[in-house]
This record gives sequence, C-alpha cells and structure tokens, in this order.
Amino acid sequence: MANEESKDFNAMLRDSKDMPKIQVITDTASIQKYGGERMYFAPPLDYDRVMKQVPFGKVLTISAIREYFARRGGADFTEPITAGIFVSLAAWASFQRAKDETPYWRTLKANGELNAKYPGGVQAQKMKLEQEGHTVLQRGQTNIRYFVKDYEKALFHLK
Repeated sequence: MANEESKDFNAMLRDSKDMPKIQVITDTASIQKYGGERMYFAPPLDYDRVMKQVPFGKVLTISAIREYFARRGGADFTEPITAGIFVSLAAWASFQRAKDETPYWRTLKANGELNAKYPGGVQAQKMKLEQEGHTVLQRGQTNIRYFVKDYEKALFHLK
C-alpha cells in the first residue's frame, strides 16, 4: 500500500462495501481455475475477526481464510484479489490501533510465504514469527522471498 500514514485503515476496515455478497461469474477460464461459478465477497471486518482467532505459535494462510468464507457463505470460492487487499487492510488497521491488536503476522501467503505488504514488510513479520518459535527461510538470489519452515505443522484450522 502507499501513503499509509495518511489513511484511516480502521475506518476502511469498518466499511462493509455492501458485503457479504455472492456474484455468479460466467467466464469459463475463471470457473475452471476456481472450481465453480459462485464467487463470495467477505467484508473487510470479517478478515480481521478471523485473523484475531489465530493463537500464539500458530499460522494461517490467506487461502485457508478464503476457503472458510466460501464454505460458510455457500459459495464455490472467495474472490482472491479482494481477499489479499482486505488481509493487508486488517494488518494496517491493527498497526494503527493502540489496543485490540490483530496478530496479522500469523497470516501467511500461499506456501507459507511472508507478506511484504504488512507494516514493516517481511523483516518485521519475520521478527514476530521468530519470536513465536517459527523458523523463517530465505529463498532466491535475485527475487528474495521468505517462508515459514514447515508452516503446515503450525496451521490453525478454522471451524
């Protein structure tokens, strides 16, 4: 995100934008890619509520959150771009609050990858995850990315 210091992320988090809602898609490629035509949109605050459930030492992926919302909302899948934006929004909103912290650093991208769009970037997320006992690995030489080692063993399962 850009110009974080000038934005009120908590106000944006509370703006439901007419969600939740389901949209039926007709694009054949998207239907094949996502496994269905019923696309769910969860409001930003729902992402924050789910991310707050992840306890110390556990992690969650954005994909797992999307699967949870689709299942709960009676859809085939949850829209992925909005999901990524709303997860980052929840992180920045938490960063701006003096209390009621959301442990956003425990929410990972696919395959256990750290999220450069969180406050402080991957270095801040890496530090917080290591403080909780996780090992973070660096991969790549040109396009350096960071991943939680064996993140699958620490996954928090949404019910």
